[in-house]
Amino acid sequence: MRLWSIHPKYLDTKGLVALWREALLARKVLEGNTNGYRHHPQLWRFREHESPLDAINRYLTDVYCEASARKFRFDPSKLRVYNEVPPIEVSRGQMNYEHHHLLNKLEHRAPERYREFCHHTDFTLHPMFRLTEGPVAHWERFSENHL
Repeated sequence: MRLWSIHPKYLDTKGLVALWREALLARKVLEGNTNGYRHHPQLWRFREHESPLDAINRYLTDVYCEASARKFRFDPSKLRVYNEVPPIEVSRGQMNYEHHHLLNKLEHRAPERYREFCHHTDFTLHPMFRLTEGPVAHWERFSENHL
């Protein structure tokens, strides 16, 4: 499971579809409607939020908006109403890690998309997040080749 901090506009088709499915699964976990993934590190920042379900629903809505803009046919009935929520903080270190991690995936999986974004030095955040200074997140499972 990967709930990207970067804006979904950078994801290739496979990545965007996976993000939608994984964020829906994350919501099920946060609702207590599944036994699996309950302790997955990607959920920690949503669990730590003052309103986890509103936060994940906001996250999903923004993913849906990106998919719709690209003419994907995601099911809008999967969206839930949410209250406005404060953004989740994401450190610059986490952002840099995800930037490199995604470029590595795109280089192998979607070379055209990789060429489109490989010279970007700073990716935009998903609208649910706000950038802060700091290292890679404590919950991230990373390999040194992505730093």
